Amino acid sequence: MPPKRHLTARRVRLGAELRKLREATGMRAREAAELLGADAVQMSQIESGVVGVSAKRVRRLAAHYACTDEALIDALVAMATDRTRGWWEEYRGVLPPVFLDMAEAEHHAAFLREVVITHVPGLLQTPDYARAVFRYMRPELPGSELEPRVEHRMRRRTVIEGDSPTPYDTIIHEFALRIRVADRQASLAQLRRILEQIEQGHAGVRVIPTDQDGFAGAGASMMYMGGPVPRLDTGLRDAPTGTAFIDAEPQLNRLRTLFRKVEKASLDPMASRDFIHRLSKEL
Repeated sequence: MPPKRHLTARRVRLGAELRKLREATGMRAREAAELLGADAVQMSQIESGVVGVSAKRVRRLAAHYACTDEALIDALVAMATDRTRGWWEEYRGVLPPVFLDMAEAEHHAAFLREVVITHVPGLLQTPDYARAVFRYMRPELPGSELEPRVEHRMRRRTVIEGDSPTPYDTIIHEFALRIRVADRQASLAQLRRILEQIEQGHAGVRVIPTDQDGFAGAGASMMYMGGPVPRLDTGLRDAPTGTAFIDAEPQLNRLRTLFRKVEKASLDPMASRDFIHRLSKEL
């Protein structure tokens, strides 16, 4: 297959998983390439996501790698043959690639789990709230670049509000609910928005009050996206260089453990809803 015009996180992940399968057998890239009638350079391009790979080649490689996990193989084939051009493609060349990669990953996720400490989750934000956050974080952005970011964030909500909504659970610290990123009116509208999403069944929301014992996770913010099989789960964490996609199993296990620990420190869904309602009354 010819090189992919746009290198997406999803294509990179497919190549990485094929590489993991090969390395687990101790087979060298040159040996694997020979199975496909290719060379080491082409194999490297497949495993880095630079070039695509057919369903037939995925199954051939899996067979020679002695992979017997049919669910995993089917999922990899689906990734290799996926030709989805989602709404996010409209923003290619307009927004940084990570915006598109996140929307695509959310679109394909089996479930979404999120922990936020300082800001309301993007999937629950109002336009005014999102605009204030982007403007504060990137004050140099002109309106022509700011507004597409806000619009993109609002369109991401289709993943939990569409005809086939993805199950979404989030844990929000009280700080994120109280901090006024804009003004009182915007904060009140934001709290009401969260309550609406809860009532409509679009989001499961739990709150961590500031006086809750047993919570020491100030750096716990994360997004966790379920894959078609657990091995293809994906994590997202903010890093000094930007948003980092996580696919290594030890790191994914740490994120799973982190989510369970944070969940234990949060109020149950009903108490959380009442908590947010009280905050809105205070405003």
